[in-house]
Parts: sequence; C-alpha cells; structure tokens
Amino acid sequence: MSKFDIRRFQNPNAGGDQYRRQLKRLADDGKSTESVEQAVNGALKNMQSSDLPKSFVIYGEPQSGKTEMMICLTAKLLDNGYTFIIHMLNDSVDLLEQNLGRFQTSGLAPSAQNFNEILDPATNLDSGRHVVFSKKNASNLRKLIKKLDGKKHVIVIDDEADYASPNSKINQDDKTTINRLVSEVIGETGHYIGVTATPARLNLNNTFENDSGLWVNFGTHPAYTGQDHFFPMGLFVGGQDDLPYTLQLLPNKGDDPKYPREALFRFLVNVAHLNLTSDDEQNYSMLIHTSGKKVDHKADLQTIKAALEVLTDDEHPKFPDYVKAIWHTSKEKFRDIEPDEITYYILRNISRNSLIVLNSEREFKKVGQNATNPSALFTFVIGGNIVSRGVTFNNLLSMFFTRDVKHKLQQDTYIQRARMFGARGAYLHHFELTIPRQLYHDWHRCFVYHRLALESIKSDLGSPVWLADKRIAAVSSPSIDQSTVDMDSGEMSFPIFDFDPIIDARLKEASTASEKIETLHRMLPEASFPAYLRSFILQSVTHGKIGLKVFPSAGVFPNMEPEEKEKIERRRGFITIREKDREGGNVHFLRIFYNDEGKARLFYKLDGSLQTLRNLR
Repeated sequence: MSKFDIRRFQNPNAGGDQYRRQLKRLADDGKSTESVEQAVNGALKNMQSSDLPKSFVIYGEPQSGKTEMMICLTAKLLDNGYTFIIHMLNDSVDLLEQNLGRFQTSGLAPSAQNFNEILDPATNLDSGRHVVFSKKNASNLRKLIKKLDGKKHVIVIDDEADYASPNSKINQDDKTTINRLVSEVIGETGHYIGVTATPARLNLNNTFENDSGLWVNFGTHPAYTGQDHFFPMGLFVGGQDDLPYTLQLLPNKGDDPKYPREALFRFLVNVAHLNLTSDDEQNYSMLIHTSGKKVDHKADLQTIKAALEVLTDDEHPKFPDYVKAIWHTSKEKFRDIEPDEITYYILRNISRNSLIVLNSEREFKKVGQNATNPSALFTFVIGGNIVSRGVTFNNLLSMFFTRDVKHKLQQDTYIQRARMFGARGAYLHHFELTIPRQLYHDWHRCFVYHRLALESIKSDLGSPVWLADKRIAAVSSPSIDQSTVDMDSGEMSFPIFDFDPIIDARLKEASTASEKIETLHRMLPEASFPAYLRSFILQSVTHGKIGLKVFPSAGVFPNMEPEEKEKIERRRGFITIREKDREGGNVHFLRIFYNDEGKARLFYKLDGSLQTLRNLR
C-alpha cells in the first residue's frame, strides 16, 4: 500500500484536460468541434508567439455558436496556466445570467462567477484561478477595477466586442467611458480578445490597438444556416432563386395590420404542420421586429392580440373570415395534410399562446428565458433594438419586420439583426421572413459587402477592405479613426505587377466569366488578383443572373500627376461604367491600368456608388 505524500495533491490542475472534456461534451451532444478547435488553436498561437500583450479579434457569423467556442477557449486558457479570465458582455441586453448559466452547466472549473461574487474583501484574487463575468457597464467596471487593484496578466474576452467597447471619441483626442474603463481592466500586461460577428468597427477604430494580422476566423458548423441560405448571391441583382425558406416581401410603405395578421396565420399553419408531421410536439416562436419605439410595440401587440382573441371565440363576427383564411393558407402551403386537419389543430390549441414584449432591459430580465426558449406552443416576441444583438431565439420559425428604415443602414447593426441565422436546418423549409422589399434588398447588400470584407480578411494580404454606399454605412462615422483610415472612390486596387500586353490577347480567347478569371489568375501574381476576390466574383456569376465585364487594359490618364502615374493611384478612380457596360446583368468590372514604366495595377468595381474603407495603420 502506498504512503501518503502531500506533494501528489499540491497541484491538482497540472496537466489539466478541461479543454478535451469540453470538446467531448460537444461531441456527445452531436455537435461538430472542428471550427471550435481551429479558433481556439489560432487564439493560443497568437498568445504564445511572444511574451508581449496581445490584442486581436475572433470573428464568426451571427448565431454560429460563439458561446460554446468561448467556453472551450476558456478551458484551454485554464489548461495552459492562465489564472484570471474576464468575460465582458453587452449591457444593453441582460445576457449575463444567460451566458453565465451556460458556462456553469458546462462543468468548467473553476465555476464562472458574476463579478459581484468576487467583490467581497475576503476574496483574494492573487491565489487560485478565476473566471469572472461582467457587463460593459460603467458602474460594474469601476468596481471591478478597484477589486483588481492593478492585477497583471488579465485576459479579457469581450463578447459582442464591437458594441460599446470601441472609442467613438477617437477623433476628439478623448475616450468614451466604457472604452477607457475596459482599457484599464486590460492594463499594460493583459491580453484582449474581442469576439464578434461584425469586426469592421474594431478595425476602423483601432480599438485597444487590435492587430488585424492576428485575427482568427471562427468558421461555421455543418448544421449552420446563415447568409448563404437567407441572402444567397443569386439575389444580388433583384432576382429570386429557389430559396430554402419562405420570403414574403411587403410594400415599402404602410403599416396595414393585415400584413402582420396574415403572417401570424402562416406561422400558425407552419407550427401545426411541423407538429402534425412529427412524433414530438415542440413550441415555436414568431419574432416581430419593430422600429424600436415603445408605441410601435404596443400597436403591434394589439394587432396580434386582437387576432388571437378572434380565433379563441367562435362567436366573434370575424371568426369565420379568419378561419377561412387559415384554411386556404393551409391548402396553398401543404399537400400532404388536409387543410381541415391543420385548421382543427390550430383551433384546438390556439389558447396555448404567449405574447412577450421586450422593450426594456428590466422586461427582458423578467421574461428573457421564455422569450428565447418558447414555453408556449405559439410564442410571439415583439421588440426592437433589444432583440437585435446577442440573443439566440431557439425554435424561431418566423420573423416579421414591420417598418422600412428611413435612414442609412448601418451594416454592422443589420448583420447582427439576423436572428434567423443559426441551426435552423431541421425546420428551415417552414421558416418565413416577412419584410419590406427595399429593406430586404438593402439587408441583402449588407451581407454581400460583409462577405467580401470577410474574404479580404481571410486572404491574409494586409488590412481588410470594408464596403459602403449611399444607403449602407460600414460603421458609425464617429468610430472611424480618420488618422489611419483611407476612404476612396469605391474601387478596389491591388499590388503593382509587371505589365504584359499578352494578357489582353489571352482574355479575348476566354469566353466565360470563369475563364476570364482563371486567365487573370494564371497571368497575375497572387497578391495582384487575390483569391478572396476571385472567389467572391465566381460565387456570384455561377448563378447565371450576374455578369462580369473585363475591360481592355489602358494607360493611365495623361493629366495625372507624375507621382500618381508612378503609383497608378488616382483619388477620383479609374473605372467608368456606362449603361451599355451593364448589358447582360454585368455588375462586376475589372480593368488593368499601366504606366510608361511598364508597371500595372488591377482595379475592381462593383456596380453602384461604392466607397471602400481600409485601415492604413
């Protein structure tokens, strides 16, 4: 029998395998771990490359499982000896308890704590290991800073990092309160890891001096449904492919209550069909996204409530009309089940409904779990900005946007509003998005621009390129660091190469868009026609509704300054698009310009009044 030896018990965390256990937990739940492992490995590689503090971003699509990735990242950091990890969350929606609960049930050790739990003077932060959650709230952060008392080597994992953390006073030689306080938490020796689906603001703002060269891509899992499903490239010029879900386009103006009422009927029919064709009955939700004003929430609530009251009262004068509308909707949508059966199911169960209005943090805190995990068969959630970021709605079956945007869309805001993204594959065919026509097409363009920007990051060829136009802003203007960000004419250009006239001859031999792209790919250096742009154009033109035009190469303009000619740069741009150039659905345009020294540069333009933004820092 062995003898007692205290040394065997003095470092129980040595050789920790929490990360492996977390991956096993995900695998046991039937979830893919490949993208999680790639993101965690990328983050650890950044942090271990030197002893210097690191500041970088992990970016991934909306609703792609970033919380599980952050749990696994925290486990890996603990295994590698990091002892103090702070998770910061968006303060505009009370997600702290929701995310904290997910961390605690994961089996992570030490168990994650609310920051209030460590404020007790008896809690010693210099010993043991700590995983702490805090809102990005000035009061909370000040208390946390006081408790930290200059603690070194803190790791900050900033969820929804592009919200509140960037410094919107960057051009005023000042700092916003939250930016300053988070910076104090990081200190001189801490690491900063921002996690977000929309990293443009962090890049263009130089938030916490993050290095875009260290950014880590968190890829999507196999069950993910996102922009490729809801905003496919083939819709870019206004056509409509065979979508895997139902898209209902509304007029751009008007708030006729018949539209949400008809959407409600379709939602009821979809829920009924799903449950009648399944062994296990499930609850589903419909999200009604309003302008954000509380008065609009009340109006939308009244419309839904009134319709439900009619359907629960067979003596109501409108009852026959509403039931008839549901019956005909059932008949039009489904052939495998009789409309009588679907209608009977709805009327038998219509009282199993729940209406939730989210228009304040207090109200979200009160009913948040019921809103995100529907507790009633037919759950209706009404809200504006509070439901636009960070909230995952399980079993979301319908989204209804009640109003168009009368001002310029902010790209990062609208990308975050894609609450329909996620693991919707099991019922994607039943999912419905009802939205004003102009808003959908603007939203679609947001994702086209977003897709191109993300491809520019993945290319690892320098600073990302962000796109904007007259209706869509890349980020909030005050957040753009004007001292380092270049805003040009809307063309994208790439590194200079040696010009060879045979390029034009080879392009004349190419008859299709893909052949032209392949020709340029073979004849130009990789950096001069990068993979992300080739991929972006090819994805678009393969749908057959969008075209590419490659203009013949041309010399630089005679009236350009000598320095402009040497660099082949011109503030006003090079490519001019005329109406005849658009024939055949052309929206992608490429042209090579060369100077007298035999040097050339490729220029790309996407049709429209585009602006490109690039951080030159």
